[in-house]
Amino acid sequence: MTTPTSSPAGPPAPHRDWRAAAAAGTTVLLWASAFVSIRSAGDAYSPGALALGRLLAGSLALGTLLVVRREGLPSRAAWPGIIWSGLLWFGLYMVVLNWGEQQVDAGTAAMVVNIGPLLMALLGARVLGEVLPRRLLAGMAVSFAGAAVVGLSMSGDGGASVLGVLLCLLAAVAYATGVVRQKPALRHGSALQITTFGCLVGTVACLPFSGALISDAADAPLSATLNMVYLGLFPTALAFTTWAYALARTTAGRMGATTYAVPALVVLMSWLLLDEVPAPLTVGGGLLCLAGVAVSRTRPRTGATRRNPAREPDRTAVDDAERRAAHGETPGRLQERPGSLPDGS
Repeated sequence: MTTPTSSPAGPPAPHRDWRAAAAAGTTVLLWASAFVSIRSAGDAYSPGALALGRLLAGSLALGTLLVVRREGLPSRAAWPGIIWSGLLWFGLYMVVLNWGEQQVDAGTAAMVVNIGPLLMALLGARVLGEVLPRRLLAGMAVSFAGAAVVGLSMSGDGGASVLGVLLCLLAAVAYATGVVRQKPALRHGSALQITTFGCLVGTVACLPFSGALISDAADAPLSATLNMVYLGLFPTALAFTTWAYALARTTAGRMGATTYAVPALVVLMSWLLLDEVPAPLTVGGGLLCLAGVAVSRTRPRTGATRRNPAREPDRTAVDDAERRAAHGETPGRLQERPGSLPDGS
């Protein structure tokens, strides 16, 4: 009589960390709100001055929190990623994006900058060796189409310039490269550490705009200054920290795809806060963005379609072991080590 043996169980279903999902959602919501605030602050502050003021407020808040939590300095291995992300993302990205949005209309800027998540996924695959699942690529394609529709519906006549498009393109490249450089650093420091020191690096890089910041602040209305401070405290200090927390727990490609929800939220916020009634085409584009994000965040069903060869036992060894078990040879040890032959057999 043969001894029944159970086939090896497949890999367990991936555990979904609700805190990482909440962090990503917080980031997207706050980054969407930043577009509303930039409209006020950007009218009174030059691109470099706005970036420096925002980074100063963010650095002050993050530095205070770091001291209160007594986290100290990250390890030496984290610093290359901190410096690169600080220069490219916190520094260059914020300046050239502010500048680019003064040269082109908001719709054109949104279309060009939204190639950033696509670049992020490709760079993540190339530099970090991340896998690009078909669902992720399909979702990003749908979301990018939605962002393009939103951009076209918001574009004005003759509002684009070659310089503005190039600046927005540079912003997208800096954004994607900065994120990919930041991810390895998160293995050697906390989200708060990496964000704080990245923000400080960006602040130092923007210090040449100190004169412009002082001059603009003297003439700016209080509402514009308050919006600049809000940009530093929430879309920068808080949202970049929650971004780093979520990025440490998923791939750069998936995090980039999540940001495609921003255009849809911007449309909604502009409607609710600025009384800007969106056109039907704009609403349709926003829904496409959300649909693409939903597709990109889904995972294939567990089981045969999600096998992990690195975690499954070799089938030849298992079959041989089952034949031995059928003849009564050390069934107990086979059950304890279902992926290997017993010693001495």
